[in-house]
Amino acid sequence: MRELSELTDVAEPAWPLLARALDTSGVSMEVLPVDPALGRATLQQLQVTARSWLGGMVLECGGVVLDSGWVRIYGSPAEDAPAGLPGGSTDLPSLADVNDFPEHVDPAWRPAGGGLVVGHDVLGGVFALNGPDPEAAGRPGHPGEIVYFAPDSLKWEALEVGHAAWLQWLLGEGTDRFYDTLRWPGWRAESGPLTGVQGLSVVPYLWSAEARRDLMSTSRRPAPLAEILRLHREFGLRLDQIDPGFLGTV
Repeated sequence: MRELSELTDVAEPAWPLLARALDTSGVSMEVLPVDPALGRATLQQLQVTARSWLGGMVLECGGVVLDSGWVRIYGSPAEDAPAGLPGGSTDLPSLADVNDFPEHVDPAWRPAGGGLVVGHDVLGGVFALNGPDPEAAGRPGHPGEIVYFAPDSLKWEALEVGHAAWLQWLLGEGTDRFYDTLRWPGWRAESGPLTGVQGLSVVPYLWSAEARRDLMSTSRRPAPLAEILRLHREFGLRLDQIDPGFLGTV
C-alpha cells in the first residue's frame, strides 16, 4: 500500500482542471466544502493519486449536487458546511460512507460488489466505477469504466467511459439527453428541495408498463433514497432472478 505522500505529491494534479470544469459548467450545482482529513483518508484507502479526477474529487471536494439536485456526485464533505444551502445538501454522504469504507485504512478492503459507487440520482439510479473483474461481479463494461443501474429497467448498463469523462459529460449538460424519457415538466420543483439522502419514489414504478406509457400520470413523493434502492434490489431479484448487488449505503 502506497503512503499518502506518494498519492498527493504528484505532478499535474487533477484538481485545478476539475475546479475549472465546475466553475465554467452551465449546469446548476452546489459544490460542498471538503473535510481535508476525510479526503486524505479516502484517497489512501482508494490508493489512487491526486492526478486522477477521482483522486481530485475525494481529496479536494465535499461532493457536488448537480442539476437542481437530480444527481449527487460523492466526495469528502465537511460536517460543518455553510448554512443556508437549499435542499439540505449538507446531508450529502461521503464517498467513504456510501461505500462502507472501514473505520481505518485497511489494505485488504475491497468495494462491495466489485465496484465503487460514485454517484446516485433522485430516481434511485446508481453510477458505479467498475473494479478489475466486472464480469465476475455480474456487471457489463470494462474494468475502470462507469456503469449505471437504471431505475426503469433494474439492470446495469455500460456507459463506456471512465470516471473523468463521466464527470466532464455530467458538467457539460449530458443529463438532458440521458434522462430525456425519465423527466416530466416541472421536475426541478420536485428534485430541488430534496436532502442529500432523499430521492423521489415513483408509482407506478418506473419499470412498469404504466409508467413507460405515461410518465406524467405517475405519483411522486420524497422518500429516503435508501428505501428506494432497497426496493430496486428486491424487485430486481423478484422479476429477473438477478441480484444487482451493492447499490450504495445512504
